[in-house]
Amino acid sequence: MRALFKISAAIAVVTTSHLAHATDVFRLEGFGAISRSMGGTATAHNIGAAGMMTNPATLSLMKQGKELHVGFDVITTDIVAKNITTGETVSSSNKAQNRGPYAAPEVAIVNRKDDITYGIGAFAQGGLGTEFGRESFLSQANGGLASGLENSSRLLVLNVPMAVSYEVDQKLTVGASVDAMWQGLDLELLLGADQVNSLIGSGRASGSLVPVLAGLPDLRGAHFSLSKQDPLASGVDAMGLGGRIGMTYKATEDTIVGAAYTMETRFKDMSGRATLTAVDAVSGQIALNGNIKLRDFQMPAHLDLGVSHRFNDQWLVAADVSHVFWKHAMKDIDVGFVTDTGTTIDILLPQNYKDQTVLSAGAAYTTGNWTLRGGARIASQALRSETLFAVIPAIPTKHVSAGFSYALSEDSNVHFAYSHAFEEKMTNTSLPNTSASTQMIHSQNNFSLAYTYNF
Repeated sequence: MRALFKISAAIAVVTTSHLAHATDVFRLEGFGAISRSMGGTATAHNIGAAGMMTNPATLSLMKQGKELHVGFDVITTDIVAKNITTGETVSSSNKAQNRGPYAAPEVAIVNRKDDITYGIGAFAQGGLGTEFGRESFLSQANGGLASGLENSSRLLVLNVPMAVSYEVDQKLTVGASVDAMWQGLDLELLLGADQVNSLIGSGRASGSLVPVLAGLPDLRGAHFSLSKQDPLASGVDAMGLGGRIGMTYKATEDTIVGAAYTMETRFKDMSGRATLTAVDAVSGQIALNGNIKLRDFQMPAHLDLGVSHRFNDQWLVAADVSHVFWKHAMKDIDVGFVTDTGTTIDILLPQNYKDQTVLSAGAAYTTGNWTLRGGARIASQALRSETLFAVIPAIPTKHVSAGFSYALSEDSNVHFAYSHAFEEKMTNTSLPNTSASTQMIHSQNNFSLAYTYNF
């Protein structure tokens, strides 16, 4: 199992740049090129082996025999942070050593034998990422003091689902999966002294380091660094478990309804080494090394309902509605830091995400060896402007997509999808998550390519 994670991480992290947020905040807007090209719909139609990531019961819609699925996603982003007061802007780009174009892996094998279908896969579930460098307004402590400290992020979440589906009868199928999971985070974050004081004043920062920081002659900011400039490692990481259950039902010969529920993850606390740097106008920069934990950082549960209808041998349409329970999963970012000398600071960075509803629809048209697809996806906003971080601009809510499959032979197919996230803007003027009034502007283009072989 750990070997699968290493293979996935090697593919994904070695080429990571600013991995961005998808429609569902930290989750890609569909798994596999078939789903992605149809707006991310996957609950009530056959999307192949990638179905184990949304509704494992759809695996019973595949034909008898084995299917090997190998693919990847490429994600490109356009993220800009703007200081509303000064007009200064900074674009996220590949300024660090371990970023470049981002490719998320997809590998799975499924076997359908009579009424039972089972399989295992390795998928990048999603993540986030920004690179704002060391010289922008985000790296200025209070009073405009240049710190030269980096502001960036990189979260990667990997799944290894083990799925099974059972065809109860000609109408009903049921399925389930258990996911072994890994998540890793790199983070470089400068908080101004006003942000630190706001956290202390609201009871969100405590510990023996608090009076030490308050006692500095002219504190201007505090910077957390929990990153590894390494393609195969993160500053903090953790293993965990996830899983889902699902079903499909043939209402008619041509109409399928489906439902699936993905459980909230059970990750251990992410832990690793970090440096807390106090930025003082008189004493300079004081770096404190130690151990850090991000406690109870989970991916949310979500409920998916879907329907598909085949008009004839050529035309298929599908629609899904999903409700994502972000409110329970992402209330605070809970940070605990212990220096090598034993002093401590505990911080609760408010997030207060809202539950999210996602609507998706898609269509497919088959002619000869070609299947052409298109779709759209729209979501409610999960983030609140008053708790937005520049390094976590998870704000896109609208996608359009298109793609195709081409049959190289009866058993061999290539699949391609393109999706575009329309530009979204959000402004935060509130402490404690920003010092300067900051507007985030974010759009992106995603590509997915896969090869499937039936044997």
